Amino acid sequence: MAAAISLHLGPAHAERYESNPATRESNWVKWTVIGISLSFFALFLLLPLVVVFYEALRKGWDAYLVALVEPDALSAIRLTLTAAIIAVPLNLAFGVAAAWAIAKFNFPGKSFLITLIDLPFSVSPVVAGLIFVLVFGRTGWLGSWFIDNDMKVIFAVPGIVLATIFVTFPFVARELIPLMEAQGRDEEEASTVLGASGWQTFWHVTIPNVKWGLLYGVILCNARAMGEFGAVSVVSGHIRGETNTMPLHVEIVYSEYKFAAAFAVASLLAILALLTLVIKSFIEWRAAQAAKEDSEA
Repeated sequence: MAAAISLHLGPAHAERYESNPATRESNWVKWTVIGISLSFFALFLLLPLVVVFYEALRKGWDAYLVALVEPDALSAIRLTLTAAIIAVPLNLAFGVAAAWAIAKFNFPGKSFLITLIDLPFSVSPVVAGLIFVLVFGRTGWLGSWFIDNDMKVIFAVPGIVLATIFVTFPFVARELIPLMEAQGRDEEEASTVLGASGWQTFWHVTIPNVKWGLLYGVILCNARAMGEFGAVSVVSGHIRGETNTMPLHVEIVYSEYKFAAAFAVASLLAILALLTLVIKSFIEWRAAQAAKEDSEA
């Protein structure tokens, strides 16, 4: 390869090509592009993150801990965890079922189902919240039925859970569908020929093949569930100590000029984001290692 390059380009150009094969631009262009990228990273990602933790700890650890154990803050943390604990497993079940159906079977309405899965990506979260208000609100289509049965959805925990499920349900399915389609049906068909039942094939063949994509989708789903603001804000009613999640609590205390308390809770969300990135990077690395081991075998 090097001889061919030298023959066509000449020794000097060949040496330059080998040292920088991806592009033939000069070094100043490369370092300019790198500098611009790093500057954007520092200005729009790293600096806000540093400011969050600086403001959260500016008055010391005592003030930081007091802000986190304040009753309204604890209620917001509990509600956020509750919504995530309910929404993530439900979206996990839906995502696996939808991905399995789309990747492994042909059926009428398959394209329509794929379109519906992408719907929360194209609909504004605020609009999604308004839809739930129109359906389940006091004057909504089903509101009178819930009132007659002494059930409350909007401005209560069920509404928050429903909104969270809606905005997060594409994540698991969207991670699994390409993986299952790329793997095809050969292994499942071989398992069936060898006498395995459908559930045995699913648990021992399908799931192990997509386990890293499954974990990746769950991590992203959980991060979005805990950080959702728009849809939850519409259906929550902003009742302090009852229907405020962590993002809503941050907004309220910040508007009251309680900056230390706002940034203290915001720092928890930032820590969640950092943990998500770490776990995401580990999953990607482990998936790459598994793919390399499979190719070598």
